[in-house]
Amino acid sequence: MKKTGVMNSNISRVIADMGHMDWLGIGDAGTPIPKDTEKIDLSVRPGLPSFIDVLKEVLVELEVQKIYVAEEIKTENPKQLEEIKEADKVIEGTVVQTVKGGVLVEVMGIRGFVPSSHLRAKEIENIVGQTIELKILSIDVSQNNFILSNRKVYADSIEDIKKDVFGQLEVGQVVKGEVVRIADFGAFIDIGGVDGLLPLSQISWRWVDHPNDILKVGEKINVEIIGIDFDKQRVSLSLKNLEPDPWIEAKGKIQEGAVVKGKITRIKHFGAFVEVYPCVEALLPQNELVQYQNEHGTILDVGDVIDTVILKFNPDDKRISLSTNLDDAQK
Repeated sequence: MKKTGVMNSNISRVIADMGHMDWLGIGDAGTPIPKDTEKIDLSVRPGLPSFIDVLKEVLVELEVQKIYVAEEIKTENPKQLEEIKEADKVIEGTVVQTVKGGVLVEVMGIRGFVPSSHLRAKEIENIVGQTIELKILSIDVSQNNFILSNRKVYADSIEDIKKDVFGQLEVGQVVKGEVVRIADFGAFIDIGGVDGLLPLSQISWRWVDHPNDILKVGEKINVEIIGIDFDKQRVSLSLKNLEPDPWIEAKGKIQEGAVVKGKITRIKHFGAFVEVYPCVEALLPQNELVQYQNEHGTILDVGDVIDTVILKFNPDDKRISLSTNLDDAQK
């Protein structure tokens, strides 16, 4: 047999691992592998694949991240590749075949393996024959093990971009960004290579049930940077800070003891939130809510407008004490 990257001892081990010989076409189903694997007849049966062809499939299945090349690695190439790996340089390779768990690539005359998790492309069937940029993850001449990554090339580039962007960011800065992802707790905004978090509470001065109510993926918006964590490379953003603070506006227009009409925006088990001024909400306690409903013979719902009394107003802490008892109003 021609010398290959797979040693005979490895062949025997792989065969023994299979548990019976019928899968290879060299025995009856369930027949145990004899201890002396050298006595196995490796000749090709009519209609069956060659032993080497079968072996290649077995190796890919059993150890998908170990690629055993079909010919002995040339002694000069590994040294060059190891130098490239140490320098963390980018090299090019041609995709020659898709296998379970990734693709095989040819680099400098040597076949290596790129796991699917390290491929930037999602549809690997369409990249056979293409030349892609790679970085070497590991190379072991003794085991003919050559693993590379395509994604790491772009990940490292993104890290470089992040460093540049973070060096220019400042709290209070207003930047333009694009909505790239929306979650229940907020939205992620790309601000030039860095994804910042726009929390739900920072989207609007008004109550927002879900970011989807205000934002759409792909939308371009201006946001203010309100926090930077350089160690964790995180940025906190605000959209509502670009609008006037309604509590400051309400400061000269809402007086304690005044009767104001308010619209119910939310109802909870502890009470109802009532908008008494545009984007300014106050909590009407549950006992006040129940009392109002009993006195008026009605069940209040979101959107209903009621008369309320401002008991206390603290714009600095953004707090308002509210009542529906009109007797508490200033005469």
